[in-house]
Amino acid sequence: MTKVLIIEDDSDISELIEYNFKQEKWECRLADNGSDGVALANSYHPDLIVLDLMLPDISGLDVCRKLKADVHTQKTPIIMLTAKSEEVDRIVGFEIGADDYVTKPFSPRELILRVKAIIKRVSTKVSEKPLPHVVQFGVLKFIPEKYEVYVHEELIQLTSLEFKILNYFLNNLGRVASRDILLDKVWGYDAELTTRTVDTHIKRLREKLGAAGEYIDTIRGVGYRFKEKP
Repeated sequence: MTKVLIIEDDSDISELIEYNFKQEKWECRLADNGSDGVALANSYHPDLIVLDLMLPDISGLDVCRKLKADVHTQKTPIIMLTAKSEEVDRIVGFEIGADDYVTKPFSPRELILRVKAIIKRVSTKVSEKPLPHVVQFGVLKFIPEKYEVYVHEELIQLTSLEFKILNYFLNNLGRVASRDILLDKVWGYDAELTTRTVDTHIKRLREKLGAAGEYIDTIRGVGYRFKEKP
């Protein structure tokens, strides 16, 4: 059974989410503040966390940072839930490891679809063929088993999704991938659920990779491509 932790201080919203999730036969636990949410995440071991950005004690962003810094919860997918809609909030949430971002007011059905997509993504491999233990591509060194990426021998800190995007690219060198293909292969989303999620992640991935970011080409009107050769 899928276990979901809902960290939300508005009881009407948390109970609405809980009701709809239970219709899917998912088990739920609720926390109405960040401190209790972090504690529950460690004791309950959820498959996914729905996390409100605005909490009464500590912010959702700080909760996300704590969870991603803890070895016991760092791989647990997180969907940020907030009334804010500015792009900067999305970027910050993605940067610290959130897997998705849903803005209030939201459709419970859409939230359910997003949860299903994330659970499907984390339970299956991004690509069909395994990569070698170490991939050296120009100045980029990729070690999939350790979740490590180096540029010019310097360790680069990537979020889980950024790592998965890079993994997909390295398995498909020289092939153009549309945004819909990336959303399907990496996020597991249906096209109708997309916004600018892919562009935001690719932008951040390029920035973090520095010199190796030049290996990612933008194909205008189509999508992205990782160079076939360095």
